[in-house]
Amino acid sequence: MNYDSWLLFTSIALIATITPGPAILLVSTHSVTFGTKYSVATMIGNVTGLFILSLLSVLGLSAIILHSAPIFFAVKMIGAGYLVFLGWKLWRNGFGLEAIRTVENDDVRSSPNIVKLYANGLLVALSNPKAIAFTTALFPQFIQPDRSMIQQFSILIVTFMFLSFICLYGYAIMAEGTRKRSAQIRLPGIMSKVFGCVFVGSGIFLATATQK
Repeated sequence: MNYDSWLLFTSIALIATITPGPAILLVSTHSVTFGTKYSVATMIGNVTGLFILSLLSVLGLSAIILHSAPIFFAVKMIGAGYLVFLGWKLWRNGFGLEAIRTVENDDVRSSPNIVKLYANGLLVALSNPKAIAFTTALFPQFIQPDRSMIQQFSILIVTFMFLSFICLYGYAIMAEGTRKRSAQIRLPGIMSKVFGCVFVGSGIFLATATQK
């Protein structure tokens, strides 16, 4: 793979990863609730999901998922239902900042379930039709048949995962800063409902995504 092709791929991937979507929303929520340190587990889960999708693209299986109506519909509805569930849970229970603030005042802070945060990030990545379509459509465009396939795909996958992690981490830092400011002005209840509505809206949007 030549430098110009890699640079073009990087530019497209950066635009795709920096555009707000379900993964960024989930990481931001976890960062607001638990802090950036713990939301890293969600980021790693999401990046793992992207790696799996990228690997499927290499093997050609994601094309089958994308062009098979029943499989695509099942994946789409699982992802949409999960986001709606998260939104409803967030609207009802909020971020849990009061409990966090209480233990912080006692100099003891409870730790979230890292495995659960990781699983949330993984599931959101694997059930996002946009991610499936992106890896299926983009990767083959930058492969040169006369060069090593493994080397080219390795470069593309590592680049894509790195950009995804960096973007998610940036959003997490901004979200935690928002949490600290909102705690001072007593807005966490409003924020949780706004995030909850966005989760539900994202789920509805995914449910109406077309198979293209």
